Amino acid sequence: MRILFADNLAESVVERLRDGGDHCVVDPSLTAESLPLHIAGFDVLVVRSTRVTAAALEAADQLGLVVRAGAGTNTIDADRAAELGIFVCNVPGRNAIAVAELAIGLMFAIDRHIAPATADLRAGAWNKQTYSKARGLFGTTLGIIGMGAIGIEVAQRASACGMRVITEPRADRSRELRRRMADIGVEEEVDRKALLAASDIVSLHVPGGDDTVAMVDAEFLAAMRPDAVLINTSRGEVVDEAALVAALDSTGLRAGLDVFAEEPSQGAGEFTSALARHPKVTATHHIGASTEQAQTAVAEGTAEVVEAYRSGIALDCVNLEKVPKRTATLSVRHHDRVGVLACVLQELSRRHLNVANMQNRIFSGSEAAVAIIEVAGAIDGELLRALEATEHVIRASVLDTHLEPVK
Repeated sequence: MRILFADNLAESVVERLRDGGDHCVVDPSLTAESLPLHIAGFDVLVVRSTRVTAAALEAADQLGLVVRAGAGTNTIDADRAAELGIFVCNVPGRNAIAVAELAIGLMFAIDRHIAPATADLRAGAWNKQTYSKARGLFGTTLGIIGMGAIGIEVAQRASACGMRVITEPRADRSRELRRRMADIGVEEEVDRKALLAASDIVSLHVPGGDDTVAMVDAEFLAAMRPDAVLINTSRGEVVDEAALVAALDSTGLRAGLDVFAEEPSQGAGEFTSALARHPKVTATHHIGASTEQAQTAVAEGTAEVVEAYRSGIALDCVNLEKVPKRTATLSVRHHDRVGVLACVLQELSRRHLNVANMQNRIFSGSEAAVAIIEVAGAIDGELLRALEATEHVIRASVLDTHLEPVK
C-alpha cells in the first residue's frame, strides 16, 4: 500500500511498515490547505494534528483509511469520510498513562505551590512561610468525570497516594473496567451533583464533542466545594473559561489545566489567555500525551491499525455504524465453492434486501462454511426456500428477527 504520513511519527514504525512492503512518504510540512494537493495516489493517510477536511477526502482517488495517531478524531471530517466509504480509525488508550501522570502531577503542583515557589526562587525571593501551607493529597477525595482509559489510570495512581476516588454511575461500563474499578476501590456517587459536592479535587477525562462543550459552566462550578481544585487534561472546550475565571476570582477554587479553548495551531507562538495568566491556575502547554513512552505506544498502535487494514480489518473505527440498521440475521451454511455467495446475494438483491453486515467463516477441512448476513428488509419462508434450492447451499435459517415469525 501507499501510505502518506502528514505528521512525524516514530521512524521505527515507518520502517516497520516499509519492511511489510508498504511505500511510505513522510511529509510533516503538509497542512489542511495543502493536503488536498498531495493526497492522490495514497491508500492510507496517517495524521496527528493535521486537519483532514472534506476537500482532502474528495481529492483522494485511492484512499481507504485515515488513521489518527492518537485518540481524538475531531480534526477529521469523519462524516464525509463515511459518505465516501473511507474508514477513520484512531489509537485510543495508548497515551492514557502519560495523561494520567500529568493529571496527578498537576494535583501535587497545586497543593505544594510548586510553580509560584519556583518563580519566586528564580527571582531571588525566599518565602517559606507562604509555601509551607499545603493540605496534602492523602485522605482527600478525588472525583473523576470520565472513567475511561485515562480516568482509570488516574484512579489507580490517586488510590496509591491514599486518596479516596469517586465517579459517576454509568450503565455502559465494560466488565473489565468495572473489575479494575473494584480492585482500585473506586466508589460511584449517585449523580454528578453529589460527586461535585463530595470532591476536594475534580479531574475531567471526557471526550470532545457537542455533548461536552462548556460542560463545566457556572452551575457546575457553583456545585463544587469553594476550596476545591479543578483539573482538566481532556479538551479545552469542555470548560466555559469565562465562568471559570469568575469562579477563581470569587471563591477559593484553584485549577490545573493542560488544555485551553483557543490554543495556537502551531507548536510555538503567542498565546493570550486570561485563564492561563490567572494566579490561581497552574498550567501546561497541552503536553499530556507527549512523553516518549506514550508517543512510541501510539506509533506502534498506528502501525497495528494499518497492518490490520491490510488484512481487511478496521481496528477502532469511529465512523462505522455501531449497530447496523437491520431487521434480521440470516445464517447460510454452504459448501465452500466458488460462486455460492454470489448466488445468495443475487437472491437477496431480487427481493431488494440490503446487506447491512456480512461475515463468512470456513470450517476446518475447507469443505463447508457459514455466512452470517445481517439484512434490512422482510424475510419470509419463500426466500429461505429459494436460498436452500441454490446449488451448494446446505441450510438457510433466521437467527433473530424484529419482524413477524417467518412462515
